[in-house]
Amino acid sequence: MDTQSLQAFLAVADSGSFSLAGEHLHLTQPAVSKRIATLEDQVGAKLFDRIGRRVSLTEAGHLLLPRARQILVMVDDSRRALSNLAGDVAGSLTMATSHHIGLHRLPPLLKAYTQAHPEVRMDMRFLDSEQAYQGVLDGDLEIAVVTLAPVPDPQLTVAPVWVDRLRFVCGHDHPLASLDPLPLSTLSSFDAVLPGHLTFTRGIVVDTFARDGLKVNVALSTNYLETLKMMVTIGLGWSVLPETLIDEEVHVLPIEHRPIERPLGYLVHKSRTLSNAARSMLTMLDEARTPEARAWS
Repeated sequence: MDTQSLQAFLAVADSGSFSLAGEHLHLTQPAVSKRIATLEDQVGAKLFDRIGRRVSLTEAGHLLLPRARQILVMVDDSRRALSNLAGDVAGSLTMATSHHIGLHRLPPLLKAYTQAHPEVRMDMRFLDSEQAYQGVLDGDLEIAVVTLAPVPDPQLTVAPVWVDRLRFVCGHDHPLASLDPLPLSTLSSFDAVLPGHLTFTRGIVVDTFARDGLKVNVALSTNYLETLKMMVTIGLGWSVLPETLIDEEVHVLPIEHRPIERPLGYLVHKSRTLSNAARSMLTMLDEARTPEARAWS
């Protein structure tokens, strides 16, 4: 099996389309079909069913999928290991971060990195933390700098770099703005606007309420914290925002409860051979770790 055919196989499997796979690989659709046909001849099995416009994996395709990912990761690791022997910090660095971290935490570090290592080609992807997490597990990303999961996957090396303190907020005209003191239980009677239900931040908030036997009534969701802030300012509900987003546009609620905090940091796959470019990035991230992050457990 050649790597080009495996790349075409993964592209079709991930996109569910030969044409979209061609766009991703910068190939024509016939070229993608030819590579799939070659791979099917090599493995002696049909890998895709094509019914109308729908493309789906066969049983053989499902069996090959995780192995194909492993093979390509091993090939990439081998190339990186050989390239690392030269000691140069160059080549490409595939890295993902969340929109919030990319806007409010990473800019000074990225500026310093690109100035120190101008030969590195940055492939920076802005993803939800959960998507980036999965990208590292699947081998698509070398590094992710994101909100860390409450229970990290054992396949990953995880290191907090910053700790975000989340503050309860509402709009200045919201009924909650006139209450002081304010027990956590009061919030359960009002609508909340929070990140999506599968996000780590949403889980942290919901778990905080659940520990006190309380529920959260979520009226609206978005994974963009800047959009959440806008929704709060116009009175659509209360929310939680990191202190980096707090300003005069929102009212900070005097909640009688211990602060909610979330760790932000990097994660890499333990089994992956990191490029010199990635190692240099991790060194900078380690140097940027705050005392709160180093004490995080």
